[in-house]
This record gives sequence, C-alpha cells and structure tokens, in this order.
Amino acid sequence: MVARLLRGVARLPLRRATIKVDLSSRRMSGAPEGPGGMYGPRRRPMVIPQAAQDVVKAAHDHLDAISGIGFQTAPDGKTGVGGWLAHRSDASVPGSGPGNDWIDVVFRDPCDKTGASIEYVADFKPAGAALSHPPRILVLYGSLRETSFSRKLAFECARLLELMGGDVRVFNPRGLPVRDPAIEDHPKVQELRDLSLWSEGHVWVSPEMHGTITGVFKNQIDWLPLNTGSVRPTQGRCSAVLQVNGGSQSFNAVNELRRLARWMRMPCCTNQSSVAKAWQEFDDDGRMKESSFRDRVVDVMEEYYKFVVIMREHADYLVDRYSERKEVAAKGRLLTQAEKEKEKQKK
Repeated sequence: MVARLLRGVARLPLRRATIKVDLSSRRMSGAPEGPGGMYGPRRRPMVIPQAAQDVVKAAHDHLDAISGIGFQTAPDGKTGVGGWLAHRSDASVPGSGPGNDWIDVVFRDPCDKTGASIEYVADFKPAGAALSHPPRILVLYGSLRETSFSRKLAFECARLLELMGGDVRVFNPRGLPVRDPAIEDHPKVQELRDLSLWSEGHVWVSPEMHGTITGVFKNQIDWLPLNTGSVRPTQGRCSAVLQVNGGSQSFNAVNELRRLARWMRMPCCTNQSSVAKAWQEFDDDGRMKESSFRDRVVDVMEEYYKFVVIMREHADYLVDRYSERKEVAAKGRLLTQAEKEKEKQKK
C-alpha cells in the first residue's frame, strides 16, 4: 500500500509547475509550427487575434492565483471556487479514492489476473511529439444532488485519467449562476471559463432527464463563450461523452453531448458510455461495481486518453482554415463578429 502511494505521488505531484504558454499558438513552446516542420514548407503560420491571446494569458494567470483553493478536495466555503481534486480521497495521491480501489487494480493488474492492464497507456507518446507536459483535462458533470451518479462517474473517470498520466481538474457546478451576460465576472463563471481555456480536452458526464441532458450541464456549456476575438475558444480540444440513467439504457444524452461538441468544434472520442440503472452500479463509497458497464468506462477513458495525447499535438493545424487565412490576407487580422456585422451594414 505504501509503495503504491509513493508511486502515485511520484507520478503526478499535487502542485503543477507553471505552464509556459506560447501565446502565438496557444500551445506549449516547442510545438511544431509552420511554415516548414512536419506540416511542410507551404503552410503559413496561424494568426491568432491579440484579444484571444490576452484572454488565454489572463486565464492561466488567474488559475495560478487561485491554485491554493483549486488544488483541494473541496471548494472554498465562501465563493464555491476550487476543489478541483474532489475525486481524490487523499489530495496528495493522484487516482486515489474511497473504499474499493479497483482502479489501481485495473490499471496495474498486479497479479496478472486479467492479463489486460492499462498501465501501458502512461508510456504512450506519439512519434514526433513536441509536448511533454501531462495532458490537461477538464471534467464536467451535470447534477447537484448529494448522491449524484453523474458526479460519481465523473470522479471515476478522473481517477483513471490521472493514473494514465493526465493533469485532471474537476469543475464543481454548484454555485454557478444561470447564464446571464450581466454577471460574467462571477467567480464561478471565471473559474469555469479559465479551466476550459487551460484544458486540452474535456470529459462530459450528464444524467438523462426528459430525454436529454440536464439544465445543470447545459448551463456550464452556455457559459463557455462562442468566440473570443473571433476564435472559438473550445476548438481543437478533444472530448469524451458519458451518461447515467435512472432506468434502462438510453443514448439520448450522449447523442446530445456529441452534437454540442460538434457545434463547439471539438473532436469527439469515438467510444462512449451509457450506464443503465446507475443506482445499482455504485457502492456506498461511490465506487463502480464490477460489471460490463465499468469495463466500458475503462475502455472509453483508455481510448480517450490516446485521442487527447495525439490530437493536442496537431490541434492548431487541424483548425487552420482557408476562410480565416483569406480574411487575414484581406484585413490583416481576424475580425470580431461585431466588426463583421458593422461591415455588412455599410454595404
């Protein structure tokens, strides 16, 4: 047990080193760039609006400023901000959780009982990879209930991703106001938006209610800006979708989550999970019981982690668009939506 704890601490320290952001590409310094490099000599560098660069820098600065309450297992009592490590039973041990520690067994398969551990994923690095920091993953869930099954499932996903090597932060939606443009400076709104900008991927877990996702989950998505300085801030981030059901298995929520991801220009992991009769699938400690549903969750996270590690290397390249390069060539930069509307009125 002690050896496992020490390995966990060594793998992912509680306090992350400050990330050096290359604001010209919104990625780590050293990432492959054009012209030249792996993308060939004819690619021109992307032009990111200054407003978007400023927002990214401000987000990282703000998260550094609140990291003291961020890297805790419970949010701040006054503001509700932080508690990004609520999935851990021990804040200093990545992947830790209460009760039956099945995730460590699945991850390492120490007695080789199944012959199918997922520990190998932690060693995965795409050929030619330029990014060496742990993949930055934001987890969102869609219920405020004390016994929320979407939160329990989100926590299990976070633990799996941490053991694979991810830098995982879970956002607590409690205290997030209903979408209102008049209160965009609310602490919970700023926290959510900055965590999204910090991230390289999202994991979304929602209950199904009245045949679709819950208002709690949709409210979080509604608070994410459609664009920042004419750039959609979620574009290029890889997403994974999961749902819990009170009754028989359904796929309405995950289908809606996929539609949202597409709208937000986020590539979605091909696998997904829908847990039927969720109240039967978790024990009193909030841990998933052994079942085919649990195996599917492991499958989804295993696949998703690989997607993130691959996609983040090329996110900017994949969303480099002809129409935007054409606009930059004509106007010198990308115009905001307001500027585009003003130009239309002049015609």
